[in-house]
Amino acid sequence: MAGSLTIRGASIVRSAGVHVGDVVVVDGIIREVAPSARSVAGEVVDGRGLVLMPGVIDPQVHFRDPGLTHKEDLATGSRAAAAGGVTAFLEMPNTKPNTSTLEALDAKLAIGAEKCVVHYGFFIGATGHNDDVLNAADKACGIKIFMGASTGDLLVTDPDVLDRIFRTANKLIAVHAEDERRLIERKASLPADHPRDHPVLRDATAALMATKQAVGLSLKYGTRLHVLHVSSEEEADFLTTIPRDRITAEVCPHHFVLDYEDYERLGTRAQCNPPVRGGRHATALWKHLVAGTFDCTATDHAPHTLEEKGKAYPGSPSGMPGVEWLLPLMADRVARGMCTWPDLVRWMCEGPARCYGIVGKGKIEPGYDGDLVLVDPRATRTIRDGEVWTKCGWSPFDGWTTTGWPVMTVIDGQPVFRDGVIVDGVRGRALTYQR
Repeated sequence: MAGSLTIRGASIVRSAGVHVGDVVVVDGIIREVAPSARSVAGEVVDGRGLVLMPGVIDPQVHFRDPGLTHKEDLATGSRAAAAGGVTAFLEMPNTKPNTSTLEALDAKLAIGAEKCVVHYGFFIGATGHNDDVLNAADKACGIKIFMGASTGDLLVTDPDVLDRIFRTANKLIAVHAEDERRLIERKASLPADHPRDHPVLRDATAALMATKQAVGLSLKYGTRLHVLHVSSEEEADFLTTIPRDRITAEVCPHHFVLDYEDYERLGTRAQCNPPVRGGRHATALWKHLVAGTFDCTATDHAPHTLEEKGKAYPGSPSGMPGVEWLLPLMADRVARGMCTWPDLVRWMCEGPARCYGIVGKGKIEPGYDGDLVLVDPRATRTIRDGEVWTKCGWSPFDGWTTTGWPVMTVIDGQPVFRDGVIVDGVRGRALTYQR
């Protein structure tokens, strides 16, 4: 159900710049963007002193629904998204059952329609034996290939199978790029009894090897490729040397805001795949983001319970929550003068929409969907375990104080999050894609 809304006097952010003005949304669609709007629709919201962005899109989350809902589900995950200014997400296929059949995809879309308070999209997962399903999954945002570190049957390492999938794919392929053979060899030959060993076992070479393999196949067949969660300086440097008309890539904030020393403080909470490397890698990833090497940001939100995370390494699971802190972490960098609001729109709104061809999203322009987020650029808050929306109840950024927080999140012209509260009765829609 769409709504109507007028926001007056906000600092409206587009990738080209910022200007103070009004935005009018009528029946879920942006009708007017002007210094002083000629029309009014619905509730009038005073945006003076606030920053108005397009709704943030998180193109990589694991909301664990179905089958792993003790960690998260589409209801709690989408509420965490809304609280963080995220109005749309793309969710990964490693659930139980895996989203590797048309039936599983349809079932997940049905759950989304029932539970999600923001807009949603889902990947179809490659198994190496479901090529017909991959190409028939028109409702999927893309094909996900785990080249390393997967669960269930979502792992594709055979070069001939990878070649076949890339050759025949009719939609975007997104890859988790770590070379599985190298990971196995290093685990067998290197000691590992502390989370700080994680980036040693899963080194930058493993990531670069798989990224090069996927890029080579994309260039060979002209297949649309998206490289997920780039984590190393080597990968980022490599991406600057190749044609990029059919290849895009993303970076996650935890790979450039956390450091290697955080393993001592956070222990297994910092454990994720690909790993936090810190040091030169974190510095390089940020520089490459600012320079335009990366097309978008994502969180790879992958929650586990604290009980699960409390297992001794390496028996502890990899992954951390992140969806509700993507915007606050990045807004804090704006506050510190490290980037600009238009940068955030390019990375978190326009970029994901362009990479996946998401229809109607990512811009504050007439004719686009009325998905918006109002941010108080001066609001300073401290992130604390137990005061979070994600079901797992904890944050790797516990104790961090950041500046710049969303105060209202709007989907289809309807406020879904307002002044710290989720608005009852609002539901998102399944995303659509222009291939």
